Amino acid sequence: MSAEATNPATPGPVAGAAARWRARIDLRRLGRAALLGPAARDRLPDAIGHVAEAHRAHHPDADLEPLRRAWVLAESSHRGQMRKSGEPYITHPLAVTLILAELGAETTTLTASLLHDTVEDTEVTLDQVGREFGAEVRFLVDGVTKLEKVDYGAAAEPETFRKMLVATGNDVRVMSIKLADRLHNMRTLGVMRPEKQARIAKVTRDVLIPLAERLGVQALKTELEDLVFAILHPEEYEHTRELIVDNASRADDPLAEIADEVRSVLREAGIPAEVVIRPRHFVSVHRVARKRGRLRGADFGRLLVLVGEDADCYGVLGELHTCLTPVVSEFKDFIAVPKFNLYQSLHTAVARGDGQVVEVLIRTHQMHKVAEAGVVALGNPYASPSDPAEVPSASTGAGTDEERVDPTRPGWLSRLLDWQAAAPDADTFWSTLREDLAQDREITVFRPDGGTLGLPEGATCVDAAYAQYGEDAHACLGARVNGRLATLSTVLKDGDTVQLLMGQDPAAEPSKEWLEHAHTPAARIAIQRWIATHPTPETPEEIAERGGTAGATTEDVQAGRGQAHPFRGSAAEPPVADTPDSVGRMIAESQASDAPAADRPGAAVALVDQPGATVRLAGCCTPVPPDEITGFAVRGGVVTVHRVECAAVAQMKSVGRAEVGVRWGDTAGCRVTLFAESFGRPHLLADLTEAMAGEGAEIVSATVEPPSQQRVRHTYTVQLPDAARLPSLMRAMRNVAGVYDVSRAQTPGA
Repeated sequence: MSAEATNPATPGPVAGAAARWRARIDLRRLGRAALLGPAARDRLPDAIGHVAEAHRAHHPDADLEPLRRAWVLAESSHRGQMRKSGEPYITHPLAVTLILAELGAETTTLTASLLHDTVEDTEVTLDQVGREFGAEVRFLVDGVTKLEKVDYGAAAEPETFRKMLVATGNDVRVMSIKLADRLHNMRTLGVMRPEKQARIAKVTRDVLIPLAERLGVQALKTELEDLVFAILHPEEYEHTRELIVDNASRADDPLAEIADEVRSVLREAGIPAEVVIRPRHFVSVHRVARKRGRLRGADFGRLLVLVGEDADCYGVLGELHTCLTPVVSEFKDFIAVPKFNLYQSLHTAVARGDGQVVEVLIRTHQMHKVAEAGVVALGNPYASPSDPAEVPSASTGAGTDEERVDPTRPGWLSRLLDWQAAAPDADTFWSTLREDLAQDREITVFRPDGGTLGLPEGATCVDAAYAQYGEDAHACLGARVNGRLATLSTVLKDGDTVQLLMGQDPAAEPSKEWLEHAHTPAARIAIQRWIATHPTPETPEEIAERGGTAGATTEDVQAGRGQAHPFRGSAAEPPVADTPDSVGRMIAESQASDAPAADRPGAAVALVDQPGATVRLAGCCTPVPPDEITGFAVRGGVVTVHRVECAAVAQMKSVGRAEVGVRWGDTAGCRVTLFAESFGRPHLLADLTEAMAGEGAEIVSATVEPPSQQRVRHTYTVQLPDAARLPSLMRAMRNVAGVYDVSRAQTPGA
């Protein structure tokens, strides 16, 4: 009796389809009779003959002796034990090992897989495993044994899950064995009560299938999805199965016709390629049916084109788009920008004359192996090229002198270890991990240096900052997305270019509002960790209650006091910050445009060749020496002086106002109004005023507007002892961290 036979709901191949369609890696080929054949002492037992055959297909030179010894120990240890299905228990570790062998796992993983239940269910000890098979096998068996004790459900004790998952994170092979173990258990779930089937299926859906996706083990993931679908949604599953059976009985096959056409195109182009039809699994068909409604023949599968070299992939793409009708919107290049789980392939689609669209996947044979088996196909992630025998230590799972060569680094699994180390508590780690597992789509954004960041769909600039800089992202002031200034709450799209604007203050603080916009574990954990280790400043109400004051004087602001709250808050709900209401106007607003220039102490003197005229420097453009200036007579015998590039000059000329000649006098000092645009951050006012004081500028008046979209606008009227210092003053202000623009006062159309 086959393993599938114990579970009536297990999805299996559809009759008639196998003759026309080449299946993906088939992990269902394990019969009870093959497992229990006789064994001679001098050769591999017949029971693991299938394992050896599958293993040698991937590793022709593999030493099978460890497998033979592991079989002898496992069979003798489990002898007499039975599964709930009525089969001898040894059939389970054998089935798990065959699954991994067909995926291409190396010998050490298969050895540990055969032994993965011995320590938990028999008298065999870890020390015995270590003595007979080495520290590496001992470590893997120990990791799987610990993982067996974890409750993955909603009531899981977070600290236990954290320890167990971290143990598997130290070596991806532990998780690979666990996933294969769950797959075989799901195949034989039919012997359990329906309520227990549903509970196990939900855990598989919520935790283990997302883990398989992140490890890139698509062959495991797709079958687990179908098994869960059959248990949790039996009616929809049965309807989907009927759709597949009906399509398989059709006389015509549009996929086969387009496959022949593709083969002909590539043959004429001289590109050696294998073109196969790849049927969709049950869940995939169900999703397409919900999306498109009535299904047509081309919706039940996709074409897979396998070539030898990366360059051939693009050659195939060019031929298909030249000779057939491409659906350009369906094109995706996962070769140039691989997915976070190692997946590489070109995706495109071509249209038939009858309107049916056929999806096409183009990849090399090696890409296909990794796409199906993910990290299982990578072998030992710790083996050094110069020393393949290098094994991890039993305590840490990593060699002390070798870097991981696991290509998932820096990927999701390696980041898992960083998250758990940084999380302030186990509950934070657990809740953040579950949120991350619920994210099933990823986007790729580009850095200005050409590098890329993989982020979940819906990620913001906050997430990009922590993905790139870790906890140094606390100093992030803002961002440019595709060259334009953007708030940190901006949601990023696939293909965006993100430049993060960083401050230099090592004591920079993140804003609590960032948590509302953080979607990745790295961002959320880093922000929560900072909040947990820093006390919350007193609110204005708390200050008032103890008899203090929440305001600040002009002297406080110029000295850098009274700035307990950061500017960098939510765009939708600005945080408490240094605003005109909280710190007051630092000095009474200057009336520079209302008083004659000669009456203002220290102001630059402008002279006019018009006896009795009063000269006034325009407030709209605040001219200072050595600006090129012009004047216009206004009411009351007053001449207003503007910079020649001021917008008001053109407006006055357009209405016929006559210009009056003006020139600068001998006074070197000047008064000027400057606008500063910045991202909000703590101590910004103190840094700005200090920079201005360093250039000899005396602040006559200043206004700080409330934050808008996380940006702050400052207006300063300053007195300079020498007009020649103005350029260096503006440079000094621009050099203050967080300030991205400083300009002279200029009111368009004033």
